[in-house]
Amino acid sequence: MRQRVVRMPSFLVLVFLSLAGFLVAQAEITVDCGKNSVSVRWVDANSQVDPSLLRLGDCPPTQVSVKPQGSEAVFYAEFWACNIRRLVTTDAIIFETEVTSPTLSRAAPISYPVACAYERPEDWAPPLYDPLMFYTHGQGELAFRIALMNDDFSGVATTTTFSLGSMIPIAASVTQQSHQPLILLLDECLASTTPELGPDSRVYPLITNKGCLVDSKNTNSIFLPRTQLSEIRLSLQAFKFVIGEDVYLHCRLVAWDPRDLDGGKKACQYDRTSSRWVLVDDPSQSSLCNCCDTNCQGRKKRGITADSSTLNSVIGPLVIIEN
Repeated sequence: MRQRVVRMPSFLVLVFLSLAGFLVAQAEITVDCGKNSVSVRWVDANSQVDPSLLRLGDCPPTQVSVKPQGSEAVFYAEFWACNIRRLVTTDAIIFETEVTSPTLSRAAPISYPVACAYERPEDWAPPLYDPLMFYTHGQGELAFRIALMNDDFSGVATTTTFSLGSMIPIAASVTQQSHQPLILLLDECLASTTPELGPDSRVYPLITNKGCLVDSKNTNSIFLPRTQLSEIRLSLQAFKFVIGEDVYLHCRLVAWDPRDLDGGKKACQYDRTSSRWVLVDDPSQSSLCNCCDTNCQGRKKRGITADSSTLNSVIGPLVIIEN
């Protein structure tokens, strides 16, 4: 397989992640990242894949040709289209998606991740978003969702204002499509007064140490019993972090092999009656939570069947008021 990158602006870093085992031999991918868009050219002399069936994200090719010397598909997409995902880090803004082929194709499936990374401007600010729900696609055909819910979890909340001491219902889920069954965990949740975390951010820890609901030691915050492995529900007691100001919840979601839970992949809460940490999904294995007051680490080597995908999400702004 050959790769070529052309016409790359001087301010741009282009990132390729290669999944060679899923690519058709001899295919050539050319990617051109523009200021607000990306162009991708896929050429293969020996492919059995109909190029018109290829997709960039969820968009079909803008141009297709089939000739004796090979097949070609050309894509052009604005960064806001085709289900292209945006990832913001401290230093960069990254737009990522994949070139894929139909799973029902007779040929080996194609999955070619493509990402364009730009230096993040110092004055960059996130766009407005729905404060009640965060929804995006993750790796491995996973779709994550986290939202504020109404009291009985029958639907999305209609308000973002909560009285001090009241309960804040939150539900997170992962849609797995053709993926192996996974369990959804909340690895970390922090409250902050800013939509992005930085060195000077004021934070209030809710879930830390790889799945320990530390807020349950001093409040009535709890994980609720699961209705399915792919969903986790949390009832947070509105905390006296800031009163009357905007509050953002920053959470890291983890989809994991349910047969491979350990100290680094778990959901634990503190039982004040027994003064001990309890594993929510199986109290008989609560020894996995013994590290919650120290430093939790997962096993360095996982079983070959284990699988994982993570996602950072933000809900907010919420407002907590005194009665």
